[in-house]
Amino acid sequence: MLDAVRRHLDMDVAFVSEFHGSHRVFRHVVTRLDRAPIRPGDSSPLDEGYCMRVVEGSIPQLIPDTAAVPALECIPETQRVPIGSHLSVPIQLRDGRVYGTFCCFSLASNLSLGQRDLHMMRAFADLLAYQIDGDLDAVQAHEEKVARITSVLEMGQPHMVYQPIYRSSARRIVGVECLSRFELEPRRTPDVWFAEAREIGLGVRLELNAILSALDGLRGVEGDFYVALNVSPQTIISGGIDGYIDDLDPHRVVLEITEHSLVDDYKLLNERLVPLRAAGVRIAVDDAGAGYASMRHVLAIHPDIIKLDLSLTRDIDSDSPRRALAAALIEFARQTQSHVVAEGVETATELSALQALGVDDVQGYHLARPLEADALARRLAAERRRY
Repeated sequence: MLDAVRRHLDMDVAFVSEFHGSHRVFRHVVTRLDRAPIRPGDSSPLDEGYCMRVVEGSIPQLIPDTAAVPALECIPETQRVPIGSHLSVPIQLRDGRVYGTFCCFSLASNLSLGQRDLHMMRAFADLLAYQIDGDLDAVQAHEEKVARITSVLEMGQPHMVYQPIYRSSARRIVGVECLSRFELEPRRTPDVWFAEAREIGLGVRLELNAILSALDGLRGVEGDFYVALNVSPQTIISGGIDGYIDDLDPHRVVLEITEHSLVDDYKLLNERLVPLRAAGVRIAVDDAGAGYASMRHVLAIHPDIIKLDLSLTRDIDSDSPRRALAAALIEFARQTQSHVVAEGVETATELSALQALGVDDVQGYHLARPLEADALARRLAAERRRY
């Protein structure tokens, strides 16, 4: 945009300056000169140049010949550059603040410059202001996201609760899924918090925080149940999980790879999983049946556990298409030696339908809601007394 205006006006230099405290910073510069008098990133005091004087109205916005404006003689740039002709207009943002100026100048005078050229400059300044407003909005939104996620990390969030996974035939807890809860404003679901963390490059850090919190909460909780930790492919690929699960017998660890996480390189992901699997860690694909990504995970990763999404288990007792799709996934799991766990079981009839299809391990509100660590410990103790 700057160069189009510069060429149209037949000027030597065009630039956008930003007012930053007592200085102006040349954010964007285009020129046809071999030795440019200014470059992007250069700065100078506001009181030494034309920009602030144009905004204040002490010199004209349109100057075809600087020699004809006596007030310019005392400005060092007039002779140092030198400046022979000059066009400059303020860039005013949506909130009324002046961001800086949009300027063109030449080393020689240009008597062809007129009001039409000035109007064109103002029109382009409005376009620049629109673009800059959008850029500043994006920067502010990014800074707000960083502040939110940083506060989450500093507070040791997320808080963890534990969803029991039952072997329905024995009514016994065989595992727990560790679920994140964020106890701070703004009140949002965990997936929104994790998505925002990924946007700003802190997704792995937040997931590792969740894993630490989950395992810390289980210290002292007796039992041989497995622990299912939700983890993204990015965290596994980064190697960040190494050292975070060492305190737990690896045979008790299940890493649940979420359905919503896209994978660019399954080869690399599987390479990272090799040592984990060799140590005894099992891999699950979460939310199977909820979308295309989960089926790609199932085919590419060959998981030890396939977790049927609640979109399949909901009303499975009365919805024959759901039952047919679930049956197909269950048969696929049988042929690939994967174990099936059904999520979101909320009624006795749903549980009966799943048992009839051969699914024994289930989780959902019908059996238990997510529990605090101490409540989980009490439930496990009650089971031990019963058996």
